[in-house]
Amino acid sequence: MQWLRRLFGRGEEAPFLLLHVRCARCGAVVQTRINLYNDVSVEYDDREELAGYWIRKELMDDRCFRLMTAELRFDRQRRLISQEITGGQIITAEEYAQARQTQQR
Repeated sequence: MQWLRRLFGRGEEAPFLLLHVRCARCGAVVQTRINLYNDVSVEYDDREELAGYWIRKELMDDRCFRLMTAELRFDRQRRLISQEITGGQIITAEEYAQARQTQQR
């Protein structure tokens, strides 16, 4: 079975990034998962060489249904180097968990 893993992939799970966002309008929190191998796009420099990766992710909460747009940039090793969001605010995993607890009460 090892040869099947070598044939069809690494045999390990691809790295991912969890993005947590709070809506600027209603305060609802949203979490999304970004697969760092399949979801990101390649970004090239002026010499047509790999400069890094980027993704534009659109998110919508379940309270006011306002669209939030996050744009993230990664270096060649897929490490996050910048993040911008319109219509919301990026929050930590702890802030997300705390907000979800208070919303469920």
